[in-house]
Amino acid sequence: MEEIKISKIIRSKRRTIALVLTQEAKLIIRAPIKTPEGYIHNFVAKSEKWIKKKIKEIKLKPALPEKEFVAGESFLYLGRNYLLRFENNSLEPLEFKDCIIVNTKEKSAARELLIKWYKAEAKQKISERCGWFSKITGYRPVSVRITNAQKRWGSCSAKGNLNFSWRLIMAPLDIIDYVIIHELVHIAQKNHSKRFWNKVGTILPDYKKKRDWLKENGRYFRI
Repeated sequence: MEEIKISKIIRSKRRTIALVLTQEAKLIIRAPIKTPEGYIHNFVAKSEKWIKKKIKEIKLKPALPEKEFVAGESFLYLGRNYLLRFENNSLEPLEFKDCIIVNTKEKSAARELLIKWYKAEAKQKISERCGWFSKITGYRPVSVRITNAQKRWGSCSAKGNLNFSWRLIMAPLDIIDYVIIHELVHIAQKNHSKRFWNKVGTILPDYKKKRDWLKENGRYFRI
């Protein structure tokens, strides 16, 4: 029987072990700092059936084509696709109207311009929504940062600092709200215990639906 390979073990102040399968079907382990390596491998062995099932599901999905940044190509923003256009007379390097307009002179820098725009939009929108839900829930983060994270949509530090991947701005607003609520609740509940999910459920009763949607569609949020 083929042995399951662990691509990376990430240790942190978390309390439980988490198995993470990337879009490339690589297995990443998130574990508490002092967890013995033998315990981790035993945990993986006990989860072998589940891991192999998920790897098979991932491999059956068609590979996503790489973005070429050509006119007419679509890019996600808040759950909707917008076409990319190049114009000679655009006033800014990048403008967002009913489509994404890049100045023709900046065509070679289209990817960098898009990422910069995504980051700015993510900072504004996520900070705004985070402030709104902080008032509702009473969970107040020390700070809200936008990161380049590729494997995690959000995270909460031991001190209550919240981090969100800029890629999240490609998701529909209700999915963004789910991730925000998830991380806000982590300010009080540091693990994914039953108490944690019960609290998330009191704020967002259909959180399971949104969580499953993100697991299924998150692979599209990349450029």
